[in-house]
Amino acid sequence: MAQCQVSNGLGSKYLVEYARCARAGFKATIEESPAPQPQPPSNFPMNGTTPGSLHPQECLPRCTYRCSKTQYKKPCMFFCQKCCAKCLCVPPGTCGNKQFCPCYNNWKTKRGGPKCP
Repeated sequence: MAQCQVSNGLGSKYLVEYARCARAGFKATIEESPAPQPQPPSNFPMNGTTPGSLHPQECLPRCTYRCSKTQYKKPCMFFCQKCCAKCLCVPPGTCGNKQFCPCYNNWKTKRGGPKCP
């Protein structure tokens, strides 16, 4: 029996294609699409988001942006700059995206909470 491959990820179109293949007597197989990977916001440059890719003098502007939307700017800036000095990277955006900077993400407080904002 011949095969007919159908790619998953096209919404209802792949179901129609699957049914068409099955009616035609083909052994229909479905290929799973890979899960989409998280992408950083496109409005912020990506350089400096990998460990060791920043120079120490670049920490202040990166942390200023990182802490721009919090109501706790002073502690955010303090810890962001401390983390940036150690890790030489700051995740993109104003929150989250810590997977781009493992050192920043994995540095914990004594209680086990995140050290870096």
